[in-house]
Amino acid sequence: MHAKKLIIMGVLLALACIAFMTIGAKGSWSFLLVFRGTKLLALLLVSVAISVATLLFQTISGNRILTPSIMGFDSLYLLVQTLLVFTLGGFTYVALDGQLKFLAEVGVMLFAATLLFTTIMGKGKQDLHRMVLVGIIFGVLFRSLSGFLQRIIDPNDFAILQGASFAQFSSVDKELLGVSILLVSGCCIVIWRLRHTLDVIALGRNNAINLGVNYERTSFLVLVLVATLVSVSTALVGPVAFFGLLVTSLAHFIMNTHRHSILLPASVLIAAIILVTGQTAFERILKSQSTLSVTVEFFGGLLFLLLLFRGKMK
Repeated sequence: MHAKKLIIMGVLLALACIAFMTIGAKGSWSFLLVFRGTKLLALLLVSVAISVATLLFQTISGNRILTPSIMGFDSLYLLVQTLLVFTLGGFTYVALDGQLKFLAEVGVMLFAATLLFTTIMGKGKQDLHRMVLVGIIFGVLFRSLSGFLQRIIDPNDFAILQGASFAQFSSVDKELLGVSILLVSGCCIVIWRLRHTLDVIALGRNNAINLGVNYERTSFLVLVLVATLVSVSTALVGPVAFFGLLVTSLAHFIMNTHRHSILLPASVLIAAIILVTGQTAFERILKSQSTLSVTVEFFGGLLFLLLLFRGKMK
């Protein structure tokens, strides 16, 4: 049954990709294949990074309504962008080398996440909850600092900064895809080899330890992988808060299993179908009169509230 569902989702994704590449196609195919193919590859890459990172974070935290954004990654990304615009100016910010800026952003977010994990993890059985709380506090701090700096920068620079404050699925620098593919692929290979261990970790800390899993070391490794995936995704297209929650919730609902060998590919396929289909609709039908990220975040936020109130009512 699970295999049939995965096959159906794979077919739907293939149809969505064909529609994205062919609908409204005019002019030279040699140009269209490269232009649209680059955007399609970026959408698929972001789908993998966000869905896998969210699923793993929920497994480690033991909570299906949490996402990696709660650790303050989005706020840190926005603070980095704000500091760059504040110190360099809007025009210099726009002229920065894309690859250097991308690697710097990934490096800063990964360094901050690793510093947080190494400082908090291993301090006791409540270390994960403490880490989430510290992440929330730092997220508020980063947002406050960003808000303060945004109020004192030049209005023209603020307009440039606003463009980096929201996820942009339609404008991805193709020069960044090579590095992103290497990082995401490396993380996914390690994660796939840990899929059975993740099933055990999902049973809880004590059960995982009793079943022979080195919980502290594995949790740290998974959190570093999550930080890497989120850093790459955020630096590539911008902050996305609730999309991962929407995707993983649909994967759990459709597949109705706790096995990561099923949930991982299901989450990736669902994320890719949503992004590719949504981007096709907004670009070809609505003529980019709205933003896909805003729509996705809206429905993801509604789902978050629904799950939150549902949990309180039980």
